[in-house]
Amino acid sequence: MLSEREVRALGGLTDPEAASRLARDGPNEITTARARGRIGLLGEIAGEPMILLLLACGAVYLVLGDREEALVLLASVFVVIGITLYQSRRAERALEALRDLSSPRALVVRGGTERRIAGRDVVAGDLVVVAEGDRVPADATLLWAINVRVDESLLSGESVPVAKSVDDGAVYAGTLVVSGQGIARVDATGPRTRLGAIGTSLATVEPTATSLERQVHGVVRIVAVGGIALCLVVAGLYGLRRGDWLGGALAGLALAMSVMPEEFPMILTLFLALGAWRISRRNVLVRRMPALEALGAATVLCVDKTGTLTENRMAVAALAVNDSVYELRAHGGEALPERFHPSLEFALLASQANAFDPMERAIDAAARALLRDTEHLHAEWALVREYPLSPALLAMSHVWRAVDGGAWTVAAKGAPEAIADLCHLAPTTSTRLRGDVEALAARGLRVLAVAGTVVRAPALPVAQHDFAFELLGLLALADPVRASAPAAVRECRTAGIRTVMLTGDYPATARAIAAQVGLADGALLTGAELEALDDATLAERIRATTIFARIQPEQKLRLVRAFQAAGDVVAMTGDGVNDAPALRAADIGVAMGARGTDVAREAVDLVVVDDDFASIAAAVRLGRRIFDNIRKAIGYAMAVHVPIAAVSLLPVAAGWPLVLLPVHIVLLELVIDPTCSVAFEAEPEEPDVMARPPRDPHDPLLRRTAIAESLLLGAVAACVVCGMLVAARLLGWSADETRTVTFATLMLANVGLILASRTTGRAMFAGHVRNRALGVVVAAALGALGVALAVPFVRSALRLAAPSAAHVGAIVTGGAGALAAFGLVKRARLR
Repeated sequence: MLSEREVRALGGLTDPEAASRLARDGPNEITTARARGRIGLLGEIAGEPMILLLLACGAVYLVLGDREEALVLLASVFVVIGITLYQSRRAERALEALRDLSSPRALVVRGGTERRIAGRDVVAGDLVVVAEGDRVPADATLLWAINVRVDESLLSGESVPVAKSVDDGAVYAGTLVVSGQGIARVDATGPRTRLGAIGTSLATVEPTATSLERQVHGVVRIVAVGGIALCLVVAGLYGLRRGDWLGGALAGLALAMSVMPEEFPMILTLFLALGAWRISRRNVLVRRMPALEALGAATVLCVDKTGTLTENRMAVAALAVNDSVYELRAHGGEALPERFHPSLEFALLASQANAFDPMERAIDAAARALLRDTEHLHAEWALVREYPLSPALLAMSHVWRAVDGGAWTVAAKGAPEAIADLCHLAPTTSTRLRGDVEALAARGLRVLAVAGTVVRAPALPVAQHDFAFELLGLLALADPVRASAPAAVRECRTAGIRTVMLTGDYPATARAIAAQVGLADGALLTGAELEALDDATLAERIRATTIFARIQPEQKLRLVRAFQAAGDVVAMTGDGVNDAPALRAADIGVAMGARGTDVAREAVDLVVVDDDFASIAAAVRLGRRIFDNIRKAIGYAMAVHVPIAAVSLLPVAAGWPLVLLPVHIVLLELVIDPTCSVAFEAEPEEPDVMARPPRDPHDPLLRRTAIAESLLLGAVAACVVCGMLVAARLLGWSADETRTVTFATLMLANVGLILASRTTGRAMFAGHVRNRALGVVVAAALGALGVALAVPFVRSALRLAAPSAAHVGAIVTGGAGALAAFGLVKRARLR
């Protein structure tokens, strides 16, 4: 068996070697459903209802002999396809970027140094470091291992973890390391692994639709069916009254284009994809899209203390032996007094040799700084056995043998009450120990107790409890509160979201940290107290509790369910293997990216890359903004189709010449689509986004009041535009003149609807934040109208008349009237 030092001395692959093997074998990933290519996207877009309607209109014009109109429409097909392709690829690129960011990570040894890389970049021959909670990234052979046990149920179906050693050390891609740590050399990657053999079947699995998608598709189906029925009626009436069935077909197709809600699915896809990308820029990765829906509804955030509210930057702050306390900061460069040596020495012996845990790293750093010129580091000793920490006993012990053989030295560290149990302390000693622990914990320090013994028996006992341990002292570690945490807690409280702390720490430590971040206004409940409560009593207690101390990972699941039973929408943070059930049970599971295990990350909806609570608060803010903007965009899309449909229907009903031809509706759609997909997606959050309570998760996408407001705005626009049409007819203007003022007024009313739909719960122009994308869209719409009226060949293609002063006056009056009417509707809605 190789020692860890010997394995690390192997160095691993160099970067050029790894790059060469990656190019030769391809990425380390199994076959999955990949992003659609351009050809696939084009085929999908070509089947869209709007494209089919445009092609049908072009065919009708060709039959009528109007080649110019047919060519304009067919050319517009390519424009619409281009815009749709751009929007779809934009969403695909955002999702691809998220897939790359959230892919599993692997710790490899390359060039003699440890490096964290994406799992897809692991190659054959890599040295991979695996530890408790990691997914094995590829098929590999163990070269060095300590107490490695692997859950291979993914491949074998057997739920019992399998012990692994260098003698039978094959580990497989996708399996989970449930204990221990080791180093393995990769034998096979990607489709060449055992897991890769079943990858092809995974590519055929389609994800189920989310609640939001089902609501949107339901609305689309209802409007589409109603629109098609109306179009058939219009086409029939036109043909019967005028005897022109081709004209009737054209009128029906134009009406179909005017009512078709093709923007709705695009709004949902693009907003969620780009929303997830925006959240990733705030160090939060979205693994499951429904989390974006749930974020705005969260009422309780259950968060870890260590690394989430604190910096997870542990340092030994003090050592305590009997009644003496040694403050490291106060004594700077002074030599550590001899009476404190055993407690630090045995704390180091009870830690992993190459620690990943921040506390053990802090102990290692303190020991090497304070014991470097002493005999207490024991670099030459050999680890004989490890007694791991367990839920039943929060302590761990290491058994060491000196080079010259002889007796075994046993070192233990852990929770003070667990070490007191191991040492079989007398009641008076236990009471004094609790007082010392309370004094250190009240300063916000995390306190461990240290014990040791020497064993000369021929065999080691089965359990660490059978050793005759002697208490050596206490070790206190400081972990500063994140500077951003208090403000983030306040922001969540203002947003109606209750933050509760779940920690395995001592109650006094938890209270001290809670006071610093602003969570000290509630009660404290310990894990032991929680265990003694029935469900009904627990449901009562959690209402006033903000600090849960000495909590075991398996107790988190019970707390999540208790909050949910009380009607809360729960977001839960976690990082360990044992946190996975609670994370999966929570409405929104949040894993820590920096210190979290792979199994925790796989169980969650969100991954916080920097482990910072402020990032979770920022994700809530962005989640609320995304949901608000989806509502605004869909509300606008509903409103804008009302005047278009009205102007398409009125001439048919009145027996007048058609005003809106398919080409005009295409031009309107070229404004509507970017507005929905670009302008509203970039809309900043409302000023009160974090000052209102969480939304009800059972709320529909659009409430009845919101639907009524959108339809009312659309009806007002329809009245203004149809009023302009009727006025033009009464004034005796020609068909082209009537079309000119009506179409131009409709374009201006569309701009007004964009501005009116920007706000919810505010007046039309109240407190607007600049939206550059919206400014570009509005400017482009006004520019397109200007070109349509001013450029002769464009005007001719659109069958518009050269505008006179009277026409311009009517257009400006109509646009201003629409804008004023929208403002009045918004004010009335507020009242």
